[in-house]
Amino acid sequence: MKERLEKIKARYEELTHLLSDPSVISNQDKFRELSKEHNELSAVVRAYDELLNMEKSLKDTREVADSTDEADLRHLARQETVDLESKIAQKEESIKSLLIPRDPNDGKDVILEIRSGTGGEEAALFAADLYRMYTRLADNRGWKAEVLDFNETGIGGFKEVVLGISGKDVYGNLKYESGVHRVQRVPATEASGRIHTSAASVVVLPEAEDVEVNINPDELRIDVYRAGGHGGQNVNKVETAIRITHIPTGIVVQCQDERSQFKNKQKAMKILRARLYDQMVRERDSEIAAKRKTMVRSGDRSDKIRTYNFPQNRVTDHRINYTIYDLHAVLDGSLDELLEQLKLAERGALLETSQK
Repeated sequence: MKERLEKIKARYEELTHLLSDPSVISNQDKFRELSKEHNELSAVVRAYDELLNMEKSLKDTREVADSTDEADLRHLARQETVDLESKIAQKEESIKSLLIPRDPNDGKDVILEIRSGTGGEEAALFAADLYRMYTRLADNRGWKAEVLDFNETGIGGFKEVVLGISGKDVYGNLKYESGVHRVQRVPATEASGRIHTSAASVVVLPEAEDVEVNINPDELRIDVYRAGGHGGQNVNKVETAIRITHIPTGIVVQCQDERSQFKNKQKAMKILRARLYDQMVRERDSEIAAKRKTMVRSGDRSDKIRTYNFPQNRVTDHRINYTIYDLHAVLDGSLDELLEQLKLAERGALLETSQK
């Protein structure tokens, strides 16, 4: 590990020098690229410097313990030696975590898709609850959430709703949300008061840039139609809704939220680009699918990941067997505790895998 850390520190110092070079400063793309790398290495270098200082202090303390004739001073030095050894071990574990490669998509914005599953109208109402949960989380985090497409039911639920969420490290936080979410409660539509189980699926896609996904316009079929649902006379009577079919893959996206056909097309292309990018990444990573199964984020989106149980006021994440007894707070956007536990679990799994 020391050899690797020395190489990282040397690269960090090289980057520090390059970022003061006028030729680099004048090239904004290059400067931005090197600044990003410099920033990513800074935490590792800072932790490594702290480790080196601790090791130097340990060496000096041991020398005092071995050389002094004063019993009190020798006792204090030995106590400090034990303390420093413990701190060094902790720092080494911390550095190992920092050395785990960061997911290159973590800093990206996302396309978040929620679809009602088994359970009829109750599933659609639960999809609306999840929509509210994620928009509240976005508000709490200072992110921007924008509806890209939706398909409502008559009683306030969603058959499907697609959000674009932008901000700092959105994908790095929401990537754990993909999968089947299950709710257990007495539906508002149930007269007998029996507890029903319904489900909705969530898919979180990192938003792709144009340079990452090459879309040939000749391979697209674009249909224009009148929007349905709520939205006012203009939305419903003018052909502003857009449906785009990517012919080679059969992927179909649509958007009807905006009054402008052009804006709806822009949003639909954003969704299509994200889905194509996700497909490309999945195909590229298929050879490590078995390894993914050991991690928090399973490659199978049909996995049941979480249960929201109203009678017991609990939310349980089945991947890490973690339960919170404050369901209404979670549905009100208080997901920080769950997300942090999921991050810790995946970090531990990645660390274990990297050491094999």
